[in-house]
Amino acid sequence: MSDSSAPQPILVIGGAGYIGSHTVRHLAQAGERVVVLDNFSLGHRDAVISAGVEVVGGELADAALVNALFAAHGFGAVLHFAACSVVGESVSEPLKYYANNVAAPLVLLEAMRRHGCPAFILSSTAATYGDPVSVPMDESHPQQPINPYGWSKYMLERILADSGPAWGLRSVALRYFNAAGASEDGLIGEDHQPETHLIPRVLMAITGEIEKITVFGQDYPTPDGTCIRDYIHVLDLASAHAAALRHLRGGGASLRCNLGTGRGCSVREIFALAESVTGRPVPLDYGPRRAGDPPALIADPALARTALGWQAVHPDPRFMIETAWRWLTGPRGGRYAG
Repeated sequence: MSDSSAPQPILVIGGAGYIGSHTVRHLAQAGERVVVLDNFSLGHRDAVISAGVEVVGGELADAALVNALFAAHGFGAVLHFAACSVVGESVSEPLKYYANNVAAPLVLLEAMRRHGCPAFILSSTAATYGDPVSVPMDESHPQQPINPYGWSKYMLERILADSGPAWGLRSVALRYFNAAGASEDGLIGEDHQPETHLIPRVLMAITGEIEKITVFGQDYPTPDGTCIRDYIHVLDLASAHAAALRHLRGGGASLRCNLGTGRGCSVREIFALAESVTGRPVPLDYGPRRAGDPPALIADPALARTALGWQAVHPDPRFMIETAWRWLTGPRGGRYAG
């Protein structure tokens, strides 16, 4: 006999990817009923199957499939992670990004409207802000993206905002700063192809998987001349999605929240921490500044703390590097979570 008081199941789009798989695992361990829809173009099936949840292979743009899933499960909320997210590629292939990050979610939103699903949690990004006009950045910071990736996320945030008064959708858009780290047990972690994030690339250079790391610019107006970023552990991102789900289930209003630690760490500091954790040197090369790289990007995460009751519990970049290293050098490193 089913428990009518139990929360409705959750649909997680892109749940086999890096942040999605950690969130699915977090939700499953909390006893949530989760169904994952993923096309596995970027994610890895084994990462999410290990969580013991139902996994469906397919395309978000397949309206028949999406509507069939809603009809079968009666979802009470959707968590949406599926997106192309490489900034440089978005500049060279903008149509790919608008098709995947804007057009495909319209199929999902129409299914939600049709089946009465009221809650949407979006994996968004600090790239919706564009170049910083002030640091740290809170949610009142102007949104003026500087690449198609940022614009695609901004557009979906706008669509969610417009859907609220139109048909009652409530949503939380979580604007990540720099995701990092892996599960503490080393079973799932970060494995993008190609890998563009600094911490895994530093560790890949240490293992010899790539030849070296290039330092782009040493003359920024920062204490050591290199860029400063706000790194947020993937486990904290997972717990933030659970907090957003609780907020919406409790009748909370739509929100747009930064997810970061409020602390900055420079490129050189990441190198020093990686060398300390691994006991090995980082092979380095030096180049000029890259266009569009601001000196510092740091979140003001106060709204997430006050509105969602969330804050990062793993703010130390050393822990992020330790868990990433455990994943990379462990028996499953580089094979499952993407």
